Order: sequence, then structure tokens, then C-alpha cells
Amino acid sequence: MRLSEHLTPSGGSVIRPGGLLAILGGGQLGRMTAMAARTMGYRVRVMDPEPACPASFVVDETIVGRWDDVDAARRLATGADAVTLEIEQIGVDALAEVASLAPLRPGVEPIRIIQDKTLQKVWLAESGFPVGPFSVVRSEAELREAVTALDGRVFLKIGRGGYDGRGQALIGLDQPATEASIAEAWNAIGARPAVAEQALELDFEISVMAARNPSGEVRSYPAARNHHENQILAWSVLPAGIPAELEARAESLAAAIIAKLGIEGLLCVELFVTRQGELLVNELAPRPHNSYHQSERGCVTSQFEQLVRTTCNLPLGDTSLIIPAAIVNLLGDVWIAGEPDFAAALAVPTVRLHLYEKKTPRAGRKMGHLSATGATAEEALARVLEAKSRL
Repeated sequence: MRLSEHLTPSGGSVIRPGGLLAILGGGQLGRMTAMAARTMGYRVRVMDPEPACPASFVVDETIVGRWDDVDAARRLATGADAVTLEIEQIGVDALAEVASLAPLRPGVEPIRIIQDKTLQKVWLAESGFPVGPFSVVRSEAELREAVTALDGRVFLKIGRGGYDGRGQALIGLDQPATEASIAEAWNAIGARPAVAEQALELDFEISVMAARNPSGEVRSYPAARNHHENQILAWSVLPAGIPAELEARAESLAAAIIAKLGIEGLLCVELFVTRQGELLVNELAPRPHNSYHQSERGCVTSQFEQLVRTTCNLPLGDTSLIIPAAIVNLLGDVWIAGEPDFAAALAVPTVRLHLYEKKTPRAGRKMGHLSATGATAEEALARVLEAKSRL
């Protein structure tokens, strides 16, 4: 037994401060998780394809390797007290290698399901969770059939690898679907297995973060309200400002899904609220999530500290909201006209700047975010949007 561990009656061992935590992925989520871990006294190692990834500047060691690199995964896990992740697109063989060497939280099977939307959506439906009408398509002919079955208005999402609007195509939203537009959409996603989802009449979008530790304790955060532009999250605010009944349903749904999957870690459940009042699951993310960056400002326990707690089998932190908080993403577009005026943004009351140390700004690339608090959700959001406008 390592000195950093001691046995507990249930859920295995607790990893105490001084232990070595490993993270699959060294992007901004890994960076912020590592910062929380360092605050709590843990050492941190990450694996990422980029030597100078955002997390590399705040961790003890960076292992360079692709997401499917079994050898790099082995080096990451060797000697680690536990391993978690900040990106779900890790090869299953690499995950299995990690799990053979150290506790892997959230686990191999939940990631195998979630990382492929064609599996994820079917699992949700077969498990009885509410989802909108959809079809799994593996050919252009199947896509044509699906478009007809889904009333001619479809969001097409690639099964593996798509995020932040990548690997998506729209069919029949601006003008009626045709054979040509269907073929164009199929080719746009690389002619690969995908999920065709019926376009819904949405009122708004929310997300709920749930946490579960190896002892089986589950807690959900209050729902966040999200706004997307070009399929990328633009801003998010806590609380969501939804009716108490809807809030309770959303939090219970997230708790039920994380328990059913058996995840040891975090699960962000992205949800649609339709104009008819339906609550439908959109997608799952088994890691920290962009829509809960403001938990660092507004909640008793941030999502990043909570991930450290679940990874170390510590008691879960209080998820209560202390003060309304909001974030706005800073994409590479902000740098196109030159260096942003951060001093002007920071002159707005309660605003903080969070940059990820990515060296090359690109359109659509997440470079950082601004956060703010307020007496109300509306005030927090207004402040953070005002700060961004000053950049």
C-alpha cells in the first residue's frame, strides 16, 4: 500500500494529499483540474499530444502521446495513485492499459459508450432516459431514409471525434432537404457513422453537472443556462432561472444517469427544454465542462475540486450555489484585431480573467474565459458580457 493511501470500509482506498494523480489530457480542463489538485497538495502528471499543452505549465510531468498511444498511457499510469481524464476521446486499449495499472476514474466502459454518439444515444434511449427522435446512420442511403422519417429537418452529428460544432452538419433547416443537400452533409462529416437527430423547437438549453465518488455518493450541481453560437458555447450562467419543478427533474435525471453508467467522477448532462416543456437529454460529457467554469466563482465546491475529490475517493464537496455567476468564452477570434484590452475588461466589477496559455489564437479556438458574479444571474451575465465587449 502506498503511503498516500489508507483503506476505508467502502469504495476502496482514499488517496491522501501527497499522492500522484494522473490526467489523460492536458488541455484547459486538465490545467484547471491540476491547479485544484495542487491547491489540495497533490502531485500531477498529464498525457497529451502537445508537449506545451495548457496543463504542462502547472504540472509535475507531461507525457507526450496520442489519445490511442498505449505505451504513453502505460507511462502515465505507472506509479500513479489514480487516473482521471479531461477528454473522452481516449482509445479503449489505452484506457484498458491504464485501468490495469491504477484506479481509472471514471472507468473504461462508461467512456467507451459516451465517446461514440451512436452508442451513447442508443444507450440513453434503451435505458429509458428522455431523448428526442433520432436515427443512427452508417451510409448515405440510411441518412436519406432518416431525413424522411425525421420530418426533413435534421442535425447530423458524427459518432466519434466531433465537438464544438466540428463533425456536424445541418439538413433542411434553411431550405427543404434535397438529395444533393443530404449527400453534401454526409460528405461534410467524412461519410462516417453518425446520429441524425430531429431538429426540435427549443425554448432554451441547460446542463447539469453530477458527481459520484467510488463509495457511491452522488451529488448534482444546480442547472446552468447555456447559450451557443455556431454550435460553440458562448456564455453560461448559474443559476439557470428555471421553475423549481424543472430544476428538480433536471438534477434527478443527471444523478440517475451517472449512477446507471457507474461513473466514478463527473458527468455533465446537456439538456434541451422544448417549447412544449419537454426535458430531453442532448449529450453527455464524463469530465469537467465549459458550462461549469463559473462553479469556481459561484459554488461552494468548484467542478475541478470535485473531480479531485472523486478521483481520490474523498467525500464529495457541497454543490450549493453561494452567489450567481457567469462566464463568457474567449475564442481566438478576439485576438484577430490585435491583443485584447484585458485591463478594460477587468475594470468591470467582479470580473476575472482566465487564460489557458495557448500560444496560437485561431478562429473558434477556446483561448480563455471571463467570469463574473452578481446579486442576480442577470447582473452576473451582464457584467461578463460588458467585459467582453470592452476587449
